[in-house]
Parts: sequence; structure tokens; C-alpha cells
Amino acid sequence: MIIKNEQEIIQNYLSDAANIQGFCDAVYIPENEKDIIEIFTSCNLTKTPITISGNGTSLTGARVPKGGIVVSTEKLNRIIEINTNEKFAVIQPGVLLSLFKSEVEAKKLFYPADPTEQNCFVGSTVATNASGARTFKFGSTRNFILELKIILADGDKITIKRGENFAVNNKVMLKTESNKIICFDIPQIDMPETKNTAGYYCKAGMDIIDLFIGSEGTLGFIYQIKVKLLPYPNRFFSTILFFENLDNSLNFIKDLTILSKTDFVLKPSAIEFFDENSLAFLKEDYPQIPDGKKAAVWLEQDTSNENYDVIFNGYIELFDKYNINLETAWVANNNSELVLFQNFRHAVSAKVSEYIVKHNLTKVGTDLAVPLENFYSFYTQAICIVNSTGINYVAYGHFGNSHLHLNMLPIDNEQLKLAKQIYMDLCKLALFFKGTISAEHGIGKLKTNYLLLMYGEDVIKKFAEIKKVLDPNLILGIGNIIEPKYFN
Repeated sequence: MIIKNEQEIIQNYLSDAANIQGFCDAVYIPENEKDIIEIFTSCNLTKTPITISGNGTSLTGARVPKGGIVVSTEKLNRIIEINTNEKFAVIQPGVLLSLFKSEVEAKKLFYPADPTEQNCFVGSTVATNASGARTFKFGSTRNFILELKIILADGDKITIKRGENFAVNNKVMLKTESNKIICFDIPQIDMPETKNTAGYYCKAGMDIIDLFIGSEGTLGFIYQIKVKLLPYPNRFFSTILFFENLDNSLNFIKDLTILSKTDFVLKPSAIEFFDENSLAFLKEDYPQIPDGKKAAVWLEQDTSNENYDVIFNGYIELFDKYNINLETAWVANNNSELVLFQNFRHAVSAKVSEYIVKHNLTKVGTDLAVPLENFYSFYTQAICIVNSTGINYVAYGHFGNSHLHLNMLPIDNEQLKLAKQIYMDLCKLALFFKGTISAEHGIGKLKTNYLLLMYGEDVIKKFAEIKKVLDPNLILGIGNIIEPKYFN
């Protein structure tokens, strides 16, 4: 085990990609299960707060400590097994997602969970139920989690396998490795009918593994993960389309989203949107972006060599309906171009983070999703609200999932203060349209007031009751999801 306590050395553990800052007494870097248990047992006895840290890519302050110690997963980075016959992998939480996907693909297998930031740790994607572009077809991280091994706050251990432990009449019973029985209630929550990572996952009859997925380091330390894999597609259809008209691009996305539910040919895995400002924001890095376009859409579909032409022709018919100029469209003809298009999508978020750090500000970017039938009204009203402030912004996101990333780009602290006020208005707008205030990034420490706005105090208190059962001394991830006042 490595312990770092010199402040100048641990600075990299005290912030995240949103430039949120924190402080702690020391950073502990366990190298095995024994180290984790030792840390947790000791901290539980002394009631020392623990913040579990991944690779610093979060946008909500979840990994940013507010005292106590940080436990970093960076040395728990082994790929234990990739089983090509049964199509699963067993890994430790500190495995880099990009490395894991490369290792899996080398064995002709596919891990579809596709968050924008590929330099995150896999454990962090489980802790936040991360998703990304391919969520449109494959869903979020939770869809691929088969088993979790978890160390609880007191150092005891539990193993949860999907399909083996369900809530019965809202009651949950867990048995630890030391044969301790843990019981608690799952509250009934009106979760939105859309992509959602706001608070604990709570549903009647739910599989209990889903409570820990997305719990943001507040209920235990996930030290081993078993994930489901798929056969690797031998080909992808990938294209970036440029639109002369914003409404045309939004109607195209809505049409394709609805069509994909019944059509036997058009089954995109990703449908991504970029507004005019996003294209201008990227123009320096991608000068081949055609001038004067009002929007762009990237779509991708996994396919085979045998079906590629059928799929291509199916899309051509849809493109003709919307008068899309194929001379300006980008179509991936090889693997390097496929990667280029994926990087194009990821570049917007990366440039926003660079902008925020350069101006020494915190990120103010929405993570809002609403049901499909409400999305057009939600989007147009959201843009009107931000336009009225004069603050520059970029709007992009997973529009196949009716999921908007609207990142405001303030130039100083005065605009930053106004941007935060507008953010609250946009959250209220999403809730008005029966959506969520967090579709994929989680809550962390930054969005607890928005979670309160979404669910109300009664639900937050029920979340707190679950945590108090699993972490009686309240040492894990304090400030994440639940504000400390709700434990009184």
C-alpha cells in the first residue's frame, strides 16, 4: 500500500474535470483486497471520511474530497479474465476503459458501454452508471454488469450476482461474507421514463445489484467487476451529416429514433447532435467542417459485411427525405475514419473542459434528458433561455436519447454566477417536461440541490436511510448524492 500525505504531491487527487477543488489529509493507494479492508476497518473505527477516487474524469465533484482521506483505485488495475467462450470479463476497478476495450476487441469481443471520456477507470463507470453515444441501442453500463464484489464501510464483504437477489415487497436482505444479515427498505420512487442517473436506483422488485451501480462511492467499495461482452461487429456504418436548417436536423433525429423501433434495417447504435456553435467551436481543429451549416448529426450502426449495402441504401432513402447533401457528408470508409468520427464527437466535451480550465472557472453544462415526445419543445425553450442571457454556449449530445449537453462558456465570474442561475432554470424546465436533471453524469457533490428539486426531501431522506444501514458511521463519499444535513 502506498500512502501520500504531502500536500504538494496530492494536488492531482483534489480536483476533477469540472475544475471542482477539494482537500484531504492523505491519499491511500491500495494494491490488493487486504489493503482495502485494512483502510476501511481502520477508518470506520475512527470515523474518518473516505472519498473513493478514480482517474479524475468526473464532472460532478464525486471524487473531490472535503476532508478525511482519499482512497485511489489506480493500482487495482488488473484484467483478471476475459472469457471468450462465455463472453464475460472479470476486472479490477482501476482498469482504464480504453485499455480494457482494446484488450476485449483484440479477442473479437465487444464492450458497448461508451462514455465520452475513454480515460476513465471502469470502476468509475460502474459507480456512476456511465453511458454515452452507444446508449441509444445498448443502454448504460448497468446493462452489462453481471457481478460485483463490494467491501462495505466496516471492511466486511458482499458479492452480488445479477439475477440472484431481488427486493421483495420493497424489502432487501443481504448476507455478508462474515454471515452478517443486512436489511433495509427500497423506497418507491417515480423515476422518469428516460435515461436517468439521478440518485439511487430504486424500483419495486428490483435486482439489488442495481442499487450499487450508480451509487457514486457512498455504499461501498467496488473491488471486482464481472461484465457481459458481445461478439465484435465486423463492420460499422458511420457518417456525419451536415444540415442547412436546425429544424430539419431535429426532425431527422426524431424520425430515425421512432423508425428504429420498428424498422428491420435501420438500427443505429448512436445518434449524436451538434449545434451551429459546436461546429464553430470545433472548426479550428476540424477545418474540413463545411461552412454555414446550422447543425450536424453523427450516426453509427454496427453491422456486417453482408448487410452493409442493405443498411447503406436504407439510410440513403431517409437522407433523400430530408434533402441531405451527401457531397458534404462524411462517411467512414475504414477503421481510421471510424475512430476519427468518434473522436470528433468526443472533442466537443474535451474542448469545453480546456476552456473552463483556461479561464479558471467551473463547468456549467447540463446533463438533462426528457421523454422523446417532449424533446423538441424542451430543446427550443432551453436555447431561448440561454440566448436571452448573452452567454456563449455549445449545445450537443445524445439526441437519440433526447439527452442535451448544453455547456455555457462564461468569460468571467460574473457570467459564471449568471450561468449557474440559468442552469437551475434549465433543470426546472426538464422536470416540467417529465425528465431528469442527470441523465448520465450522476449527482456527486455539485448537483445535490438539483436532486432535491427533482425528488423532494422525503425521497432524499429515504436515500439517507439506505446509506445509514450500509454505512452506519457515515464515512463513505459524504456529500455525494445526499447532503450531510439529511443524516441528522
